[in-house]
Amino acid sequence: MIAARRPGAGRDVVDDRLRTLVVEDDPTIARLHRGFVESHPRFVVVGEARTAAEALRAFALLDPDVVLLDIYLPDATGLHVLRQIRRRPSPPVDVIATTAARELESVRQAMAGGVQHYLVKPFTAAVLRGRLDEVVRLRDELRAAGDELDQDAVDRLVRRGAGTPTLPKGLSARSLRLVADALAAACAESADASAGEVAELTGMSRVSARRYLEHLVETGVADVAPRYGAAGRPENGYRPA
Repeated sequence: MIAARRPGAGRDVVDDRLRTLVVEDDPTIARLHRGFVESHPRFVVVGEARTAAEALRAFALLDPDVVLLDIYLPDATGLHVLRQIRRRPSPPVDVIATTAARELESVRQAMAGGVQHYLVKPFTAAVLRGRLDEVVRLRDELRAAGDELDQDAVDRLVRRGAGTPTLPKGLSARSLRLVADALAAACAESADASAGEVAELTGMSRVSARRYLEHLVETGVADVAPRYGAAGRPENGYRPA
């Protein structure tokens, strides 16, 4: 089913809200996510899709600016939809994965496909709103940047697109996003996660994972507290702030 709504059809006024397609096979969750999106003044939902096939038809018909994309769909994965979207000669679209998929490979493939954010269900309206705010900020900066950019301007936009401030030497925005997503996935099933557990999820070394986790703590994205009662050396437990 494609539930489409074209806001302001035949209007004389300009509607600059970002047109959003919600791809979600569960109707109850789709309504919830639709409400989350439409509570933001810069966004409007123009359609919903329950399957991968519907999502691709809706994308071609509605030409959305933003897609909220579930990974688990009944006929194909959201990753398949993502690959098909990226192959189309359409204007750039921002994709936010909204899914229960916590497997490292799903996160990696989604990031490789250019998702802007990877939200693990269930999440709150405030969490999604923060991601939508970042989409708006990046689009506004790109619009204001002009046609030709110097290296400093490119670097600022790349950092903004990764959703991170300037990083310390040796840290990359892409790996930071991977660590943040792995931490969120791990904490969806437990109170916190150690650097070793995050390292195992991301495939990086324990030392590297700890550096990224400490940066998330320093920037207020994550919290840290000592773990007690475990044998051996005490260790810290991290969780999203």
